[in-house]
Amino acid sequence: MPTQSRTTRSEPAPLAMWGFFVVVLAVLIYVAALTVALFQGLVGFDRYVSQPLVWVSGGPMLIGLLLIGFDAIFLAPKRRGDRKLFDDPVADTRMTVVLTAYNDESSIGLAVDDFATHPLVRRVLVIDNNSKDATFAVAESHGAIVHRELKPGYGRCVYRALTEASAYDDTELVALCEGDMTFRARDLEKLVAYTPHAHVVNGTRIVEQLRSPDTQLSSFMFYGNFVVAKILELKHLGRGTVSDVGTTYKVCRTDFLRQNLSIFDPSVNLEFNAHFLDRVMGSDQRLVEVPITFYPRVGESKGGNTSNIRATSVGLAMMAGVVFGWRGKKE
Repeated sequence: MPTQSRTTRSEPAPLAMWGFFVVVLAVLIYVAALTVALFQGLVGFDRYVSQPLVWVSGGPMLIGLLLIGFDAIFLAPKRRGDRKLFDDPVADTRMTVVLTAYNDESSIGLAVDDFATHPLVRRVLVIDNNSKDATFAVAESHGAIVHRELKPGYGRCVYRALTEASAYDDTELVALCEGDMTFRARDLEKLVAYTPHAHVVNGTRIVEQLRSPDTQLSSFMFYGNFVVAKILELKHLGRGTVSDVGTTYKVCRTDFLRQNLSIFDPSVNLEFNAHFLDRVMGSDQRLVEVPITFYPRVGESKGGNTSNIRATSVGLAMMAGVVFGWRGKKE
């Protein structure tokens, strides 16, 4: 079953996604009413202006639930279409692995060795995003094929990674990961097991038992990431289940990448993973999530997990991209 590139067609409005935001508005109004009522009770104010707020919250709540219900009953089947179970195993599961790296001198050698010695891996590529340390030299000394991407930005680095990895004709699969040791090669078996049913198999860190307690993914980031993922799922209701928009570990079909790279915008920066999933689901390609293990990184983090404040900024940018469209940094 060949991979089909994106086609232009009428797209049902994401009413479930908008319904979710209307319900959130209703909840906020109701909480505000309770807060006002509590304050009035404490100060002994006789005129309970909180009651109208309670009634006002009922309107958006009803509208939001109706939008979600209408989408689930009438629009989701249209997005899903008359699709049979996708079952198309690749002939050879050996793959090209590509690792993104920026100032990962302390971890890149370990990551290259980890993947290069795995029986499913034919070769390891490293995309050095103009590192200031010895990342390039260390990766090369451990046997990786190294390319330097001079344009800064995570999206630029990932786009270059997928471009270089999909150029090889002897592998039907491409594994994308980071070179910081937060993910390990032994999870490739989990991802590959679902490749007969998807064009992209995306890892998810949502399973608590598979997440090390001392990673930089705090509980705040963990649940915030889950919320954005569910907003993305509501946008494409009927096309798949999403629980993690920040995972940088995934396996893609090589032919899918060759035919669909143009749908991704490399100027999108730290929120590129959410952008990637949004574009895949929007182009009606098959996406499957698989629980993977998540370890503490080796070295210093340079991405969106350096602090809750920065993670909030990245999360809001992801949400804005999902809801209003992606606007990358123009040169």
